[in-house]
Formats: sequence, structure tokens, C-alpha cells
Amino acid sequence: MFAPLFVRTNTGLQLFKWREQSPILMIGSGPIAEHILSVLDHHNGNSNASPLYGVNPAALTDETSPLHADLERRKIQRVVVALDDRRVHFPIKQLLALRMQGIPVVDDVSFYEEISGRVPVEFLRPDHLIFGEGFQRSTWRHFVKRATDIFCSALGIILSIPFFLILPILIKLSSKGPVLYSQERVGFKGDTFNIIKFRTMIDDAEGISGPVWAGENDPRITHVGWFMRKCRLDELPQLINIFKGEMSFVGPRPERPFFVKKLQEKIPYYAYRFTVKPGLTGWAQIQYSYASTLKESQEKFGYDLYYIKQ
Repeated sequence: MFAPLFVRTNTGLQLFKWREQSPILMIGSGPIAEHILSVLDHHNGNSNASPLYGVNPAALTDETSPLHADLERRKIQRVVVALDDRRVHFPIKQLLALRMQGIPVVDDVSFYEEISGRVPVEFLRPDHLIFGEGFQRSTWRHFVKRATDIFCSALGIILSIPFFLILPILIKLSSKGPVLYSQERVGFKGDTFNIIKFRTMIDDAEGISGPVWAGENDPRITHVGWFMRKCRLDELPQLINIFKGEMSFVGPRPERPFFVKKLQEKIPYYAYRFTVKPGLTGWAQIQYSYASTLKESQEKFGYDLYYIKQ
């Protein structure tokens, strides 16, 4: 059960509660600290919380600081370090003392991931990826995932035969053009492949506009296409891509080379998207809708990177 209490102060030390009423102390008041509080606000549904506790961070490096006594009195269960510049006023002795007493000390990025299910790409440091947890890779894990993909995609193709018979007729009746739509996408290790979908847009939709991101209310989508997208029926032919090993059931959605080049230039660590196979669906699709801007793409990539780390 989520029951967070928040503090908004300029003092840099913030106390709030998260999960089962366990008090957590957050040291810091920079942008990522604000992001953390905004996530907690979202879960709490209350943006008018009152301050609970505040101390100037500079005071934490003072050996006479009452930090230790305060933490004991408040029964702090965990400390989150969210300092923008850890070279200044970093309370090393106090944090070491807390660790020796068994109180976990975590960094801001790790805690943000825990409460949001997303990696904060905009605040991500290389050392977090190098020394942090995650990125479990093993031959056995790869084998199980591939075996599951083969079995489930084969079964899915068999069960989808009625749709493969009916949908082409509806597509042909609703608009001119081919039934299936093939498009180049970037997959595992940056290799390209052709993704297969039932056509949901008018024929040659990008003939004039060129490559553009599709949106939820894209005017190029046909009536039958709108229904298929709503029910995800247009994705059924991708079972063939999964069976062939070009995709997996779960993973980041494969993007087009045209957009990949632009996104790699603008979004840090975007290339790590290709360290796993793209998926029919994924964590980002569950947590986020269509991304039609660079900012939305970065936000969505944070969810993809969270999945990749697992």
C-alpha cells in the first residue's frame, strides 16, 4: 500500500514515508529530488503536502550535527542521496555510520527506478550503469526466452488463422492497397529487418509527408485500421517475425532507421536499446502511449532501459 508523506523545502534534507509507513530520509533538493517527489505526489494524489523535516546539507558534514540522534528518533529505514554535486557537503562519515548500523543508503537514480519503473535518462550517470545492478545475461535465460517465443508464436499463428482469413477481406473493402504492410526496422545488435503488419493506413501514406511518427488519432488511419489498432489485431503478422527470431514477445518496440539515427544523436544511451531483441509489446508500451516528439521518445526510452536492465 502506498502512503507517502512529502516535504518540499530549500534546506536539502527531506523526510518522507514510502511503503508500509517506513520513514525514508532524502538528502538533496536538486532536479532529480524534485522528480522523485513528483512521482510520490502522483502515487499520493496530493500536491499540497506540508514540510516534515529540513536541515541545511552543509550542517551534515559537521561532526556536532544532531543527524544521528534525529534518525534514531524518527526510526529511519533508508537514506536516499540526491545531491547534485557530491564533491561539496557530502556527509561521508554520517552515511558510513548509518551503513554500519544496517541502514541502507541508496543513490537517487536507483530509488527513482524503484518507485517509477523507469530509468531517469535525463539524470543518468555512466557509473550507475557500470556499478549498478541489472543487465542479467546468461545462455540459459536466452534459451528459455527463445524456446518460449517459438512455442507461443507457433501457437498464436494457429489460433489466429480466422483473423488471417477475415481481416484481409475487411481491409480490402475499406480502402485500396495491399493487405500486409512491410517496413524496415532496427533490431537486435542494430541489424535491420522487415516488420510485418496488417495495413491500417491509406495506401502510400508517407508518399507526400515522408517519414513521420504515427499518433493515436492519425488522420491517415482507415476506419478498419482504427479498429485493428484499438484491438492490436494489426500486430498479428508479427508472430511470424517472432517465430523467425527477428523479434521477441517482450522487448522495446522496433523503431525505423530514419528515427533511430535522430534519436541516437539526441538521447543518451539510446544505443543500448539494441542489446536485446525488439518486442511485440513491452514495459514502455504498458506504461506509455505513442511517442510523437523527441521529449516523449526520451521519456518512453526510460521505461525501455528499465526493462533492459532487468
